[in-house]
Amino acid sequence: MYEDFGISKEIEILSTKVEQDVEIIFKNIDKVCQKNSLKVLKAFQNNKISDMHFGSTTGYGYGDVGRDTIEKVFAEVLGAEDSLVRSQFISGTHALTVTLFALLRPNDTLLSITGKPYDTLDEVIGIKDNPSSLKSYGINFEQIDLVGNDFDYNKIEERLKKGNIKVIEIQRSKGYSDRKSIKIGQLEKVISLIKSINEHIIVMIDNCYCEFVGTIEPLEIGADIIVGSLIKNLGGGLAPNGAYVAGRKDLVNLAAERLTAPGEGKEVGPTLGINKSILQGLFFAPSVVASSLKTAVFASKMLEKLGYSTEPRYNQERADIVQTINFGDEQKLIKYCQGIQMGSPIDSNSIPEAWDMPGYTDKVIMAAGAFTQGSSIELSCDGPIRKPYIAFMQGGLTYEYGKIGVLKAIQNIMK
Repeated sequence: MYEDFGISKEIEILSTKVEQDVEIIFKNIDKVCQKNSLKVLKAFQNNKISDMHFGSTTGYGYGDVGRDTIEKVFAEVLGAEDSLVRSQFISGTHALTVTLFALLRPNDTLLSITGKPYDTLDEVIGIKDNPSSLKSYGINFEQIDLVGNDFDYNKIEERLKKGNIKVIEIQRSKGYSDRKSIKIGQLEKVISLIKSINEHIIVMIDNCYCEFVGTIEPLEIGADIIVGSLIKNLGGGLAPNGAYVAGRKDLVNLAAERLTAPGEGKEVGPTLGINKSILQGLFFAPSVVASSLKTAVFASKMLEKLGYSTEPRYNQERADIVQTINFGDEQKLIKYCQGIQMGSPIDSNSIPEAWDMPGYTDKVIMAAGAFTQGSSIELSCDGPIRKPYIAFMQGGLTYEYGKIGVLKAIQNIMK
């Protein structure tokens, strides 16, 4: 059957050996999935989810009991005082933008302690000129780079003692850099340092790609507010769009009033029939994230066997669902992404090409034959066309489909 799918016998044999090598890692992923499944089920039961919560509102969305209860469920799952879970968020970048504008005022300073944030925030912050950026409103930005894939604790302490920092932003996932993603233990240590110097500084976490990878979320170890996308981990492949903001109630309220309007906040926002998809997506999310992690582990080991540098390595602790492969060659990066597209259920006959995407400084190639446009929890692979030509792969609604996609991509670069 693999040969009928254009995958050689040699690749199939190698994949069987690799699955034997990673069997114990898969079992550990299953244990995490079980714990997170219990957490989600408990939140559903504690909030008495029933058929009435699948209802829909239009217009202003006043009195949407389903929407309000969904936000209680997300808050419980994430260890938050409150949450804002809305389809009105277009993407994770949009939710991050809303939150930053909600928390910061003219003359405030935003500090990133994980280096430069993801490319799509360049114009939001003002790293790249834009008349609608934070910079255009007189909001300052500073960054402290990581050192050896960990926080530069000395520089952070030195800067915080000088004062005038309103918000610290931490991007857990690596974005389009070659650094490692931030693990929960590292996060706990740096938050402890920040709060020991100034407990009033707001610690904001970009949690995209990281939910349910472990059993502890950032709010449980001292973060003030976290942001993530529903077409990534917590949407479970079923949420058609949207994002969430969760954390301290006062901060979530600020984000709600920035998303809607001052004085209206969380009280408005029609759900337009997607409550069931959001709830069902969250219900499946622990299992879907586990499948994505298994796909990443399998890909890492397969490509390592073929001589490529991968991060994380197959047997290393993971902070997110992202798997990077350093091809060191532009054409191999492109061929791998095109192979992922060939192994997808949607638009498998399309051939992705690198192009100048809005919000990015380099040309980017993106493969995502997904049921939901741009969904990163479904198998996808992308990368900027710049040295050292790294592919950033994530997702896999089921491990079986993820495996097929990876094998198809490997076959494509071996032609």
